[in-house]
Amino acid sequence: MKTGLRAPLIAGNWKMHGALAESHALVEAVRDGAASMSARVLLCPPSVYLTSVAGWLQGSRIALGAQDLSEQTGSGAFTGEISGRMLKDAGCEYVIVGHSERRALFGDTDARVAAKFLAAQFAGLVPILCVGETLEQREQGRTQAVVSGQVQAVLDAAGVDALEQAVIAYEPVWAIGTGLTASPVQAQEVHAMIRAMVAALNDTIASGLTVLYGGSVKGGNAGELLAMDDIDGGLIGGASLKADEFLAICGAASI
Repeated sequence: MKTGLRAPLIAGNWKMHGALAESHALVEAVRDGAASMSARVLLCPPSVYLTSVAGWLQGSRIALGAQDLSEQTGSGAFTGEISGRMLKDAGCEYVIVGHSERRALFGDTDARVAAKFLAAQFAGLVPILCVGETLEQREQGRTQAVVSGQVQAVLDAAGVDALEQAVIAYEPVWAIGTGLTASPVQAQEVHAMIRAMVAALNDTIASGLTVLYGGSVKGGNAGELLAMDDIDGGLIGGASLKADEFLAICGAASI
């Protein structure tokens, strides 16, 4: 059962899309359209646009997040990396860690994701921990084992209390950018499993934990997904690049 502690959160992950002018237009449209909506809204643009987007969002209720960060907590000779402190300085409140594309394309292991989770909280950012199984893993009946293992890696490193200032996003890899979407029942089963796993350690934290769904969410299917007891919002990819579609999802979360 949803509680008042879990106001819906709709996060837009722009991935490696956009140029400055079109990003500005997108932010303006989302900012104006979401002004009267009750859902929490978050935008995660490419890192080079963070300070620009932060400026465009001033005076709005929309939060800013980054798509990744270094696991390093200090300064150093780490060419190309961006620290949590830098993201905080740029105006970020949130940061995505462990997205399946980072895991699959850039070698982020469970251990490295856990280190990034800790680095985010060290910098005062709220990590959005992404978890999810591939199609092969689902067909093998390993969904629960894979997802619980990804969550457990963070619990082992940070402890359950760290989830009081964190978000989890369940994104079945087979549904990201494919047009396929887990059915509301399929998604709810995994969300409920994640919450039960946390509840076994701390029921209060589990009750307040925001668990998002991601994977080809659109305005047309958002309402059904968000109606599920343990789905508290969405981590939106492609649809976040279209203001009307993203606002339709935000609207579904605001009912």
